[in-house]
Amino acid sequence: MGSFLNVVIFRLKTKETILKSRSHCVFCKKKLSWYELIPLLSFTIQKGRCRECHKKISWQYPIIEIITGLLFLSALIYSAPGGSALGWQFPYIIYGLFLWLIFSFLIIIFVYDLKHYSIPNIIVLPAIVLSLFFDIYLWLSTGQFFIFLSSIIAMIIAGGFFLILVLISKEKWMGMGDVFMGMLMGLILGTPQIFVALFFAFLIGAIISIILLILKKKKMKSEIPFGPFLVLGTIIALLYGNVLLGWYLNLI
Repeated sequence: MGSFLNVVIFRLKTKETILKSRSHCVFCKKKLSWYELIPLLSFTIQKGRCRECHKKISWQYPIIEIITGLLFLSALIYSAPGGSALGWQFPYIIYGLFLWLIFSFLIIIFVYDLKHYSIPNIIVLPAIVLSLFFDIYLWLSTGQFFIFLSSIIAMIIAGGFFLILVLISKEKWMGMGDVFMGMLMGLILGTPQIFVALFFAFLIGAIISIILLILKKKKMKSEIPFGPFLVLGTIIALLYGNVLLGWYLNLI
């Protein structure tokens, strides 16, 4: 899946078809054989270079493959009986599959926004629809309306917050992609986990921005994509939100 997500990220920009066209070198366009597509192993054996033109292959490919594997494993642990999920009475396999899809969407959004300063609607909007239907499924399968209501409230809070920033700044601070991302976060997390996600998104964003300014990699007026920080905040809140909230409430 990590290898496939790399293809999706690359071809979203080039507009190439994802399903019909075979994988190829981005430099010499040579079609890759199956043994050149084994995740991590092929990159290692080929020493990070194309076998045909010997150009360097981006480290993005093995890194995304590793992160995807780790997140998929985390999803299985989280959704399994005895994991960190909230104990809803529904088939945990379905929840695990849902998390796999959501993590896939989040990885694409993270990398694409980091590279191109844009959150693609073709990714975030289907993710919103998927999350909405899953929340409805949870409501109907558990009979607990508060699950659905919590997600809708969180969607309005996060999406509305970013929409206000967009309108005030006339899209100079945030874009509509961030609004849609906020809606997605709300549907995935519900309340109060959405506040954990937003807190860590802004905290990590501030720390990274300060570091970039100190290193003179960015200036005060430089544009920095916020989507990656929103993704990180979402993952932190999803996997550790309950633990962090419990720790915080004990402190106060």
